[in-house]
Amino acid sequence: MSSSFSSNSMCLSLGEQSSKVFILSKPSSFFAKPCRRNNKNFHVSCSNDNANKNNGDDHEKNVARRNVLVGLGGLYGASNLAPLAYASPIPIPNLKSCGKATKEGSIEVDYSCCPPTPAEWNNIPYYKFPPMSKLRRRPRAQQVTEEYIAKYQLATRRMMDLNEKDPRSFKQQANIHCAYCNGAYKFGDDVLQVHFNWLFFPFHRWYLYFYERILGKLIDDPTFALPYWNWDHPDGMRLPPMFDRRNTSLYDPRRNPHVRNGTIIDFRFGGDEEVSTDVEQTVTNNLTSVYRAMITNAACPLQFFGARYLLGTNNTDDAGTIEKMPHTPIHVWTGTVRGTALEDGRTSFGEDMGNFYSAGLDPVFYSHHANVDRMWNIWKGLGGKKRDIKEEDWLNSEFFFYDENQKPYRVRVGDCLDTRKMGYDYAPADIPWINCRPTRKGREGKVDSTKFDLENKVFPITNLNKPISFCIKRPKTSRSQEDKIEKEEVLMFKGLKYDRSKYIRFDVFLNEDENVNADELDKVEFAGTYVNLPHNHAHNNNKRDNGETFQLDITESLEDCGLEDDDIITVTVVPKKGGGAISIQSVAIEFLES
Repeated sequence: MSSSFSSNSMCLSLGEQSSKVFILSKPSSFFAKPCRRNNKNFHVSCSNDNANKNNGDDHEKNVARRNVLVGLGGLYGASNLAPLAYASPIPIPNLKSCGKATKEGSIEVDYSCCPPTPAEWNNIPYYKFPPMSKLRRRPRAQQVTEEYIAKYQLATRRMMDLNEKDPRSFKQQANIHCAYCNGAYKFGDDVLQVHFNWLFFPFHRWYLYFYERILGKLIDDPTFALPYWNWDHPDGMRLPPMFDRRNTSLYDPRRNPHVRNGTIIDFRFGGDEEVSTDVEQTVTNNLTSVYRAMITNAACPLQFFGARYLLGTNNTDDAGTIEKMPHTPIHVWTGTVRGTALEDGRTSFGEDMGNFYSAGLDPVFYSHHANVDRMWNIWKGLGGKKRDIKEEDWLNSEFFFYDENQKPYRVRVGDCLDTRKMGYDYAPADIPWINCRPTRKGREGKVDSTKFDLENKVFPITNLNKPISFCIKRPKTSRSQEDKIEKEEVLMFKGLKYDRSKYIRFDVFLNEDENVNADELDKVEFAGTYVNLPHNHAHNNNKRDNGETFQLDITESLEDCGLEDDDIITVTVVPKKGGGAISIQSVAIEFLES
């Protein structure tokens, strides 16, 4: 793909539309108002630099509900019931009881992922941000200079040259992800897991914060900032070139060979599948997927962040929208093909990026997650109010890290909500996906729902080895704008089970049948995607026997498909990868209230 793709040209087939960004009076509080009359370049800054230029009051009064995406606070549905009285926030793990991590199932990692244990384990202080004279500005990986690349290579090389017992060493930094994500830490029968729940964003934000500061310390540059791999832009939908230079500290020979030489990523696939669409359609599909993940399917905080995760309660695995897509496919696309031979002859489990335990061994991991972190900043700006979760159980959850001086600290989720207070920000970049709300219809008219069985006659299903269509009754139709602001209409797939060691993906369409063209996502019928990154089960007790719940916000999709007044709608589920390993207990439509 050439750099000729731009925010001006992407998604033109979706109708002539673009967006303007208005900066409100509060930091990180800006919203996007689509303007369908023209197509202008624009960018969103995640900083406060222009925070007071426009208070947005005149615009906010007249912006449609779905384009403002007002902040709704914490939202609760069937899979996110109020926590039990004895539930509590996640504390830092007990390092003295840290054990073996597993690649998947009972297959253990052949080295310890546990960090060095501080001498005064019972007296680890809370971290306080040091004074700063200048914000660290994280640059786009596609726009860095040769001088920057040399500095980044040097910092990474020095980290790799540290003694492996040093908590700042590259191996120990990678082990942080292994320990927190592959079962080394346990609370009783529960295995600590920071994916598939509301800890995903804050854990990785703190993780990158200390990693970045360690790199800066090693080259005596407190202003050094990690680059972000902005895969949400056409120019970034391939491996950043600085990571594709052999014999440098940023190169990982265990990456899948297909990531080399500027190959474009297709968010729909994660392995060696041959991309069946042309480059332009692939780019448009990718941008549409980001739009769905950031806007359509993420109106509620717990949809964006992921399900509650507490001690002493029956937690539900339900990853947030960005974690599912495109975060997960990029991991799998970059790692080795599972089942192939590694350089030492061992069988691959997706190393490095394609498995949690080894993901941090690829330097590109940190740039990938820098963009994930940036998406959090951008998402908060899509509404007229701050959108972070207000629940104390989230704000008071804690993690453990070493800083750049090898000192151990505990950190709180509630202290990482403002990146500027943490001392860093992101260089601005165009966000063309915000133009990609689908307007094109894949079919004329409506599917005859009488041709399909109701969901209670279709489910449960034991394997999703082919597309299935069913119709489902809506509890309420013809909702007012006020009702839509208060409640999101959500399609709930309940009792979702599969082999967690497999890469799983299926797409969901409204007003389509089994003959849907699933290679074109830039149409109103495409509602969203479920994706699983191969991993060890996060919990080894019986609390998860009922399976996962996949929530898909369909309020905007119903509007665009012209189905708001229909009491029965048709849903089609199309497996893209690993469908034979998927079973679904039931499907329902419910409403999430603010």
